[in-house]
Amino acid sequence: MKIAIINGPNLNLLGKRETAIYGEKSFEDFFKELKTKFPTVDFIYFQSNVEGELINELQRVGFSVDGIIFNPGGYTHTSVAIGDAVAAIKTPVVEVHISNIHSREDYRKISFISNKAAGSIVGLGLKGYELAVEYFIQ
Repeated sequence: MKIAIINGPNLNLLGKRETAIYGEKSFEDFFKELKTKFPTVDFIYFQSNVEGELINELQRVGFSVDGIIFNPGGYTHTSVAIGDAVAAIKTPVVEVHISNIHSREDYRKISFISNKAAGSIVGLGLKGYELAVEYFIQ
């Protein structure tokens, strides 16, 4: 099974930024743990702070992997184009957010991704990525 994890803006700063919200672990350290926990899964990882690069990556892997775990970061609430990219690909996408976007500022309660994704996992920290992997495995 091949699963792509795509992270959007500022997720390269996990462990350093707003640790009260996002925790103290870097995504690189978490990714190593994830690969150990799921040794039969072939993971692809991509992170970008650039909207167009995220769209390009969705299109690149969106017809060749078994699942995509996607945290679009702040673009969740602003990018119709990313939502359209999720709708345009064949591979199912699970939207993941580390924080509970529904308990934050009002503008964060809007997602241009959710209605095009197979499902959404919010507010469970990095555990949301693990749950998304389990969804695809089953």
